[in-house]
Amino acid sequence: MKSQRGRLLWRWLFAFACIAGSALRLDAAPLAPNQTMGFGNNRLLTFTYQQNFDCVDQPGDDLNFNGILAQSDPAEFQTPICQAAFEPTVDPPGRKITRNTAHLYVLVPMFSLDNDQNPSDAIACPEGVRSTTICGAALGKVLISLFGALPEAFKTTPLVFTQCPDPGTPPGTCTMHSSTVDLGPALVALKKLPPPPTNVFVPTPNHSHVVDNNRVNSGAIWWEVRPVLVTNPSDWPPQDGSSGITSVEKMDDAEKAGDAIEVPSNFFLFFSSHVMSPMKMD
Repeated sequence: MKSQRGRLLWRWLFAFACIAGSALRLDAAPLAPNQTMGFGNNRLLTFTYQQNFDCVDQPGDDLNFNGILAQSDPAEFQTPICQAAFEPTVDPPGRKITRNTAHLYVLVPMFSLDNDQNPSDAIACPEGVRSTTICGAALGKVLISLFGALPEAFKTTPLVFTQCPDPGTPPGTCTMHSSTVDLGPALVALKKLPPPPTNVFVPTPNHSHVVDNNRVNSGAIWWEVRPVLVTNPSDWPPQDGSSGITSVEKMDDAEKAGDAIEVPSNFFLFFSSHVMSPMKMD
């Protein structure tokens, strides 16, 4: 009996060592400069970006709200306008957007864990952004006035883990992403600002990613970004994806509960996706 217990103990230790070793190898494998992490079907994913983003602006649009349609307004194209709460009818290659269009759900932590009232905690302007971008303390004051506290999404040092920005890179940036986003139409839709919409350019918020279950392993394609404003901290996924929103089902549940708000955008990213972790998480 003692010998049998000893063998069982050694087997358990060996299995534990294998699992720990696999975890260490997973953690030790660094992301390439053109990669980020993501979630899908309750699994950890790796996204590999293979060209720059695109923010679609069609001839009949007026994304800078100057009363001139894009087809007659060359200035509208000189700096991309990546706009939340606005959806074009086609993707970058010109294909009509349908229910089968690949969606990248961008989780944005629009809550504050510490009721942050310090506007100086907000993200400073990343290098090279347009001069009208609201950043730093000015951004902090606006967000605190609109949301009651500075959300983790726009903190220089958020209190939650996010997959963007990439480790070691400045807040407000992420590989092959735009470094600014126009929140004007979204703030009007959320009734935080009165209509008509105006451009409200801010640094790209801290965020994480979720894709549909059937796209966790996908070749390089164009994905339509759909921002999801997460308002309940308990829905936020940690780095290992052991809880929170790690699948579209959990995202839909949060939306039904009123704890997350999904909006469209004209923002598209081009990347492939593959499962990083072979173990399905609870």
